This record gives sequence, structure tokens and C-alpha cells, in this order.
Amino acid sequence: MQKITALCVSITLFFLGHLSAQDLRPPAYPLITHDPYFSLWSTTDKLTDSPTRHWTGKPQSLEGMIRVDGKVYQFLGAVPTTYEPILATGETHPYTAQYTMNKPGPGWEKPDYNAAGWSSGQGPFGDTPEAKTKWTNSDNAGMKDGIYFRREFSYDGKSDPEKLLLSINHDDDVVVYLNGSKILDKPDYVNEYVNLPLSAAGQKALRTGKNVLAVHCVSPRGGSFVDVGILNPITPSALETAIQTGVTVSATQTNYTFTAGPIKLAVNFLSPLLLDELEVVARPISYVSFDVHSGDSKPHSVQIFLSESGTMATNTIGQEVVMKAGQVTGLTYQTVGTQAQEILVKKGDNVRIDWGYAYLAVPQQAGNKTASGMADGLKKAFLSTGQLRAAGGNVSPRAAVDIAIATVLDFSNVTTKTVSKHVMLAYDDIYSVQYFKQNLRPWWRRDEKTSMPELLQTAEKDYPRLFHKCTAFDAQLRADAQKAGGKDYADLCVLAYRQAIAAHKIVAGPKGEVLFLSKENFSNGSIGTVDITYPSAPLFLLYNTTLLKGMMEPIFQYSESGRWKKPFAAHDVGTYPQANGQTYGEDMPVEESGNMLILTGAIAAAEGNANYARKHWKTLTTWVEYLKKDGFDPANQLCTDDFAGHIARNANLSVKAIMGIAAYGKMAGQLGDKATADSYLKAARDMATKWQELAIDKGHDKPHYDLTFENAGDTWSQKYNLVWDKILGLNIFPKEVAQTEIAYYLKKQEPYGLPLDSRKTYTKSDWIIWTATLAKSNGDFKDFIKPVWRYVNETPSRVPLSDWHETTNAKQVGFQARSVVGGYFIKMLDGKLSK
Repeated sequence: MQKITALCVSITLFFLGHLSAQDLRPPAYPLITHDPYFSLWSTTDKLTDSPTRHWTGKPQSLEGMIRVDGKVYQFLGAVPTTYEPILATGETHPYTAQYTMNKPGPGWEKPDYNAAGWSSGQGPFGDTPEAKTKWTNSDNAGMKDGIYFRREFSYDGKSDPEKLLLSINHDDDVVVYLNGSKILDKPDYVNEYVNLPLSAAGQKALRTGKNVLAVHCVSPRGGSFVDVGILNPITPSALETAIQTGVTVSATQTNYTFTAGPIKLAVNFLSPLLLDELEVVARPISYVSFDVHSGDSKPHSVQIFLSESGTMATNTIGQEVVMKAGQVTGLTYQTVGTQAQEILVKKGDNVRIDWGYAYLAVPQQAGNKTASGMADGLKKAFLSTGQLRAAGGNVSPRAAVDIAIATVLDFSNVTTKTVSKHVMLAYDDIYSVQYFKQNLRPWWRRDEKTSMPELLQTAEKDYPRLFHKCTAFDAQLRADAQKAGGKDYADLCVLAYRQAIAAHKIVAGPKGEVLFLSKENFSNGSIGTVDITYPSAPLFLLYNTTLLKGMMEPIFQYSESGRWKKPFAAHDVGTYPQANGQTYGEDMPVEESGNMLILTGAIAAAEGNANYARKHWKTLTTWVEYLKKDGFDPANQLCTDDFAGHIARNANLSVKAIMGIAAYGKMAGQLGDKATADSYLKAARDMATKWQELAIDKGHDKPHYDLTFENAGDTWSQKYNLVWDKILGLNIFPKEVAQTEIAYYLKKQEPYGLPLDSRKTYTKSDWIIWTATLAKSNGDFKDFIKPVWRYVNETPSRVPLSDWHETTNAKQVGFQARSVVGGYFIKMLDGKLSK
């Protein structure tokens, strides 16, 4: 009891000390952050203004309510809108349609058309795992006409047509007819279900009684998929909400405070991502704690309800799930997972896990109860009685969206003395990734003996210690970042910390080694991408080089296994979670080879030895020889900024090649090979001299270095790769080069940051901070950081932090929730690796 009381006091003091310290408004608030599948966020400033969401934006609903003397207030999550199917899509219900892949005769879209001779099959149609009837890309299959299908349905006329939605997922161009009238003509693709207002033509065409929906879709490129339905949105009844009085984000915690009638409530979301404790950071377990006390000096009866939607364990809302209750010494828990359990089958970008099991666990204490079942039933029982409905009845399998696992924590009579309770949310994915056809366990389960209930017991015992350590770490990180770059810089590092870590998964490799595999979130879904590792690296160089090695090891192993035969580094090892070999369509030879050499050199600097480089020296030598031959004046090829397109003679990419060669030389010296060290360092310096001659632009605006060599126009680019000359103390370029660029860049800033280069006004925030780190003065550094802080604070794009944004209006251009924001920590590395 003394430990619990001490923890309550600590939590309260933490809130009081930090709630007023934050004035940055995050684009999204991290709640549960562990890996690309177990990642939950709030995308509104008030915790009750929207459902909680997976980083992809799909609702994965946590709902929290507090009952005070019989009156209920919502404090967590908005009740998600539900949809009554007028004509269900395959996302929620199976259906059968008539279809043909040959162009039909005229009138095929009309209600009275005779579709005799058409095939009958289950929708959706396409070549993805979600498709029930195979329909392949038109070019590959020789089917130029695409697919045509018809669905009959009945409409009772009770729903307001103006409120109806056309639910659609298509890849690529689609035309939709209702009773012969064209109601939608939509090009391109969406690759997810979107709900569009039923058009005026659709509202007019809809009839009471029999209706026919007819669809034509063509897929001349890429994958194929089509599904269309009509939905009636049902707006849920809203509860009175608790008044949110504060929110603050620290490195490992997000904290909210509320007033619920006479009760003061504090809610703490803790994901203990302590990088100096590999076993802890690898546990997919977060804590949610609740502190309550009376605000009017009177005793009050208080109960708290927390539920977790079945969609936490599914890719789509209609997948069927099963539930299970269990207990171990000290804990009671509920689980939910799909009935199918198709482990590691789905791969891709906008995809959520649909195997393994989500857990909700609570300590076995008086007043703590758990249950699972129909979400509405669980909530109604709490609203009316303050308790959960007794278990009973067969409610599984059911669509995930209808199911929840839940707990009620009964605080009994609450006075002015703070009382604390907590729960744990966890995810057991059983297997995490497929690695060259071998399914790999998560790191915590590498012995194949530890079970999730056992891990939860360990985590429960560890909670008081972890809370105190995380609180101390959060304060230290903020202080260190502020000392390095000022308050605005510290705000950015604090927000980036959990996101950067949670875009990876820690698994045990084939030999028991640590693999730390990244996912290119909303980029292309690649796994283990080198040019994701490169910008992410500063965070891990600062706090745990073992994890950085775990990011690089798959690329080394790919080359050294003989599977990758090219003389430069691969781009990736697959599409998440299937790491079976590169799937990106084009190589980045100079980019990835330079990245691997620079980062290996950075590890050697951080560890004070080149032992890791020695392990892979033959491969590093192959790559450095490629850079010596082809890296200085790059051919027309992609670099990490591939969204900006191909470019030849890329001056910034050339800097990367030079830095890679220099890093190899420095490592050779650490290994005692002075001759090799001298040779490669000299080669790098000679290249740097030539680089200045080819890249300088003296004829425009101010002296600076161009986007490409010998460019006749007035161009420029951020030479962010030059930062390693400073960070690693390589001294390859004269210091005047960086300062010339800094002076020029300061004149090119827009309201929300420095553009990436002269071609567009968009930027990458990680590269801005690398560029800013080249500045000699703290004042210049802060001048670059302030617009980035303003972007994060003001962006209308309410998603987990996007690293690619428009500098003129702060809008997201693309990407979100990526690990590359770990690059924000590079300023904190300044002076630490060059000693």
C-alpha cells in the first residue's frame, strides 16, 4: 500500500510540475506506442473530440468513462460513428454479385438488363488478400476491358438519401451507376475504404424497393481491387464529457487532467521506451493510470470504465474476432483476436495487424473487474449500474467493430486523498516478421517459452520502478535537448522520441541477434529501408547503438548471404512484415552505400572502436570501392529524396559519397591500418576540393553551392549530408563551405521552414535540423528551428508527425508516423562523437 501511495504522490507531482510547461500543440498525441502495428494516437486536442486511431488513421477505439455518484462523463475517445448497410461492402459483410471481364452489350448498367451468361462470384474483386474473387491487372491478364459487376438490393425508403454515403475502395479508375444513372466517375485509386456523400444523381436515382448498382473498374497499372456499397451513418448519442483541463506530452508519457463534476481526474499513458533497457523497450505493454480525488472536500462514489475495440486486432472492421478471459497470479485479463489468425500473410503500407491478440489486463484488487462482449452492452451496463454485465451467452465470433474488451475500476468512496489505479494494454503478435522465409519471434518471446500472461506479470511488478525511471528520463531528455538547442528544439525532440522508436519492431534474428526492423509508414511500406535508417540514426547513436546495428544488420546479411549480388547496398529487405528481399522498384546505389558506410563509422565513433566495422569489413570495402568509382559525380539516379524525382550530378549526394569514403578511412585507422586510412582520407579530401570547384555558384544572389554540378541556373539545395563532417570530426571540407551555405539558407526560409531545394517549396523537417546543426552560432541554429516548431504547432494535418510538409502553409505533403524524426536528435550528438 505504501508503494501505491508513493506512486500516487509522484504522479500528482509530475502533473503539477509539467502541465504548464508545454505550449507546443502536437499534430497528434501518442497514447500507446510500441511498433508499427501496436500504435495508438489521439488526433484532436481534446481527448473526447475523436475516436483514438491507429497511426494510419483508422479508428482503433479506446473509450473511457467516469461515473461520479451515478452520473457518467466521457473522458477518453469519441463514440465512433456506426453505419447501417443499405448495401454492404465486403469490408463488413460477404456478398455475391454478377460479373464479367468482357465488355458487355449496351444497357448493361440498367435495372432491366439481362445478365444471363455473366459469372456469379463473391465480392470484393481484385488481386489482394481482401479480394474474394480473383481479378488481375488488365495489362498482365490481357483483359483490357477491366471488370463489370452488378448487385441488386432493396431500399425501404426510411433513410434520408441526402445523408447516405457511397462506400468505395478502388484500384484504379471506377465508374458507378445506380439504376442506370451514372452517380460516380472516379479516376486513380484509394487503396482503402472511403465514404463519399451520395451524389445528387445518386439520391435522385435511388428507389424504394428493388435497385441495381452497376460498377465498371479498370486497372491498367499496379494492383487491382474494387468494392462499392451504400451506407447510412448512425450518429451515436453523446454523453456529457469531462472538462479537459490540461494535456502534456513528455518523451515516454502523455498526461491529461479533467474535471468530472466534483472529481478531479488525471490520466497517464506510459509506454516505457527506455532504450538502455532492451528487455523493457521490447515489451509490447503500455500502462494507463487513473488518479482521482475530490475537488469539493466531500466523499464521492467513483467508478471508471475503459474499453478496447476488437478492431485493435484487425486490419478491417468487419473481420471476425474471438474473445477469451484469463487470469494469472495477481492479474485478470481479456483478449481479442481474429478467428482466422493468418499470421504474416498481409503485407503493405496502409495495413493493420490481423493476427495475434490484444490484451487488457488489470491487477487483482478489490473493485477491479473485466469482461468482453458486445461493445454496446458493456457500455449500457456501466451507464446503468456502474459495473460490467456478467459474462454469459455466445457472442463470438463477431465483426470486430461490434466487440470490445473492457474493465471497470471501482474506487468506492473518494475523498481529497488521491487514489490511483492502473491497467495494462498489450499485444502478443506471436510472430513479428518473416525474414528470408523464416518467421521470427518478437525479442521478448525469443525463447519461445515466455507467454504474454507471464510477461504481464513481470510488467506489473515493474510498474512503480518504470514510472519513476521514465519520469526522470523524460525530464533529463528535455533538459539535455534544451541545453543543446533551446526550448523549441527540446519540444521537437520530446515529440519525436516515441514515434521514432515505435516505427520499428525488435525481433530475434536467426542466430539470436537483435534485429530492429523499420517500416516506411505511409511512404511505401518497405521494411528495413536503409534511407530510413540513415535519418533515424541519431536517436539510437545517442541512446543505444545495439538498436542501430539491429537496423543495419539485415542489409549486411542480405549482401553477405549472396542473395543481393550488386556491388552497392540494397534499398530495403522487403515489404513489411515480409523481409524476403528488396521490393522497391529502383536501386539507390550511391545513397544506400554512403548511408551504410557513414553509419558504421558513426557506430565506431560512438563505441570508441571499429569492432562492428571489422565484422563486415569485406562488404564495406565493396561498397566504398563503388563510391570511389561512381559516387563523386552521381549518374541520373534516385536518392533518399526520391519524391523529388531523378537528378544527375547531385551535389548533396556527392557529399554523401565523400563522407562515406572518409568514414571508411577513419575506421581503417581505428583498426590499425594506417596506410588504408591515409589513402581513403586523402581521396575524400581531394574529392572535396574538386567538389567545391564544380558546385560553386558565384554568379547569382549570393555565393553558394548549387543543386547539381556545373549548373548554369540559380539553383541550391540543403547540403545536409555535410553534417557528418562536423559530427564525426572528419575535417574533409573547409569549414567555410558549411558557413557559406548557412548564410545563404537563412535568406531562403519560408514561414514554416527552409525548402529542401530550389525546385519546390516543400521540405523535410529532419533535414532542416541536420542543416541547422552545421551553423556555428546558437542564434543561427534557433533561426532554423523556430519555423519547424511553428509548422508542428500550427499544421492543419492532424496526424502523427509528418516529416514532409509544405513550408508556405504547414500542410502535410506526405508521410506520417515515420521513424526518421529520430534525426531531430542530431544536434544532441554534436560534440559527442568527434572527441
